[in-house]
Amino acid sequence: MDLILGVVYGAVQGLTEFLPVSSSGHLALLPKLMNFTDPGVAFDLWLHVGTALAIMVYFKSDLVPIIKEAPKLLDSTYKSSSKNLLINLLTATLISFIFVLLFKNLPAATTRTPVFISINLIVFGLLMWLSDLIGKSDKEIKFSNIQIKNSLLIGLFQAVAIFPGVSRSGVTLTIARYLGVPRQEAANFSFILSLPIVLGGMLVKVPELLQQKNIDMSLMSIGLIVSFFIGIISIHFFLKIIKKVGLGIFCFYRIILAAMILSNF
Repeated sequence: MDLILGVVYGAVQGLTEFLPVSSSGHLALLPKLMNFTDPGVAFDLWLHVGTALAIMVYFKSDLVPIIKEAPKLLDSTYKSSSKNLLINLLTATLISFIFVLLFKNLPAATTRTPVFISINLIVFGLLMWLSDLIGKSDKEIKFSNIQIKNSLLIGLFQAVAIFPGVSRSGVTLTIARYLGVPRQEAANFSFILSLPIVLGGMLVKVPELLQQKNIDMSLMSIGLIVSFFIGIISIHFFLKIIKKVGLGIFCFYRIILAAMILSNF
């Protein structure tokens, strides 16, 4: 049973983390669909580590230049596109952390209910589609040259994804497209931006994991491995899909999923 659950959870996380359909919403619904006890938010975060590793591998060529700029961050005389990108990543991450800490103690019994998830799927799906339609720009906007205030706005939106059904990638794509950022550039930034918040969230949950007496390491290990490999495949094909068809298809999926949830729970 652990093998099956680990594979299912890992596959769902790896597939939905990079699609703007809310991985946390899908993970929260799995226990209700498969009739077993919810492993909890800490286990969800462990699965997110698997997809975080997938991002590190897939975007290695983008991450290395950013990391190399860290020692020069406080040097006001040194300027580069990689340094600007790092500043924007740190700015968005900081504002996300602040708001996530403010809302992290909200009761899961309220935020992980089918009705709450369904409402978020529909509302934020429609906002994403609308932003994709109106987010046209005559110039090639890159995150290495956007203003700090826009990074703050993106970080604020990312924090909203603490609620299941919102979708972290979906909500960051929504605000990025509204600002006129091209789809692939927005997706790349969204994926890389997830690394600090996911790894930071995992560190916050470490004490909770250590306090659990019956930690199922086989379940967690299987879930992490599967989410890693499925995540790499998911990133590759998602970047191809959004260039061709945009984000509207994911809005329709979210609405259909919400309707199925509301009719069955």
